[in-house]
Amino acid sequence: MPGMLEGQVAIITGAGRGIGAAAAKLFAEQGAKVVVSDLDAEPAEAVVAEIKAAGGEAIAVAGDVTNPDFPNELMKKTMDAFGKLNILVNNAGYTWDGMLHKMSDKQFQAMLDVHNVAPFRLIRAATPFMREAAKAEKGEGKDPEPRCIINVASTSGLFGNVGQINYSTAKSGILGMTKTVAKEWGAFGIRCNAVAFGLIETRLTQDAESGEKIAVAGEQVALGIPSHLKGMATMLIPLGRAGTPQDAAGAILLLASPYASYITGQCLNVTGGLSA
Repeated sequence: MPGMLEGQVAIITGAGRGIGAAAAKLFAEQGAKVVVSDLDAEPAEAVVAEIKAAGGEAIAVAGDVTNPDFPNELMKKTMDAFGKLNILVNNAGYTWDGMLHKMSDKQFQAMLDVHNVAPFRLIRAATPFMREAAKAEKGEGKDPEPRCIINVASTSGLFGNVGQINYSTAKSGILGMTKTVAKEWGAFGIRCNAVAFGLIETRLTQDAESGEKIAVAGEQVALGIPSHLKGMATMLIPLGRAGTPQDAAGAILLLASPYASYITGQCLNVTGGLSA
């Protein structure tokens, strides 16, 4: 049987690891041609290799989503490879935690750049291939192809979180962006939704004691959550466990699927019941 996304083309940012990688593989299983975008080329190429080995179609496009030139480059490579765009998943991001009274302007701005400015530029760059393409189809008397945008939010943006004034502010902002795009592009049949994840097992939520860091603007940013805090958080989740990248990918697929054809401007909370 054909997959739910048969014949569609999807761009997923931050797709070299974690939630993005799981979503890329799941979308490919459902018939989509996938553009695996990631800051690092090696993990992106590895995901593409897995997709191709399973019989799917995918390309890797490495680059920094906060680079103003990257969105147009990503769209060009997508068009060169597949000729159209149906789904854009703004998933790329990271955390740079700190208490408000100790946080620098640079640390605060970094979260706005990756979680707000980058998705805005990517959506804007997609205009010719989503909004204008749908407008042309309607002008020819055709039903527009299915098209949607899915922005990855967070429960931090819904409820706030200690030590995450920058991340919480940015993730709250993506919700306003989602609702505005839904209103502006709905006339062209383009849906825009967000998905707010709770505790999902990724690099960002691994045990902080592992000591893993990423380089950001010349600084080493620690990743993870102290293990005792993770244990406390898990105890509060009604389903009794943290989510997996596959759980998260399933929620993204749900919003991209035909079963969500009349859902737009919404935020789906994927938390295992936490803060229900």
